[in-house]
Amino acid sequence: MPLQCETLSMNEPISVGEPYFRLHVFCCTNERPQNHSRGSCARAGSIKLRNYMKARAKELGLSDVRINTAGCLDRCELGPVVVIYPDGVWYAMNTFEDVDAILQDHILNAKPVERLLLAADD
Repeated sequence: MPLQCETLSMNEPISVGEPYFRLHVFCCTNERPQNHSRGSCARAGSIKLRNYMKARAKELGLSDVRINTAGCLDRCELGPVVVIYPDGVWYAMNTFEDVDAILQDHILNAKPVERLLLAADD
């Protein structure tokens, strides 16, 4: 029997069951040339921060959270940058302490880390 499809509007969420992960954390690891005017998250240390975040998330038992590598998130001047979905919350992180704050406050306790937040117009 052929699969029946219906047309959905662009604003209508598609749901086919429970999500596999509760949250996705996208860490920009894009690398631009050394003297690029916009800078790059990789040159600002994002790879070591992403690796640390992955290790800490595993230590904390966050099996329902996926720490992802992302290409350019187009906020290069503010990096290293991460965005958490489905929350749509953007952070700049520069230290292991920043990573710990994001994991502890945002991911474990559902409280934004105000000092690390990026505004929509940043």
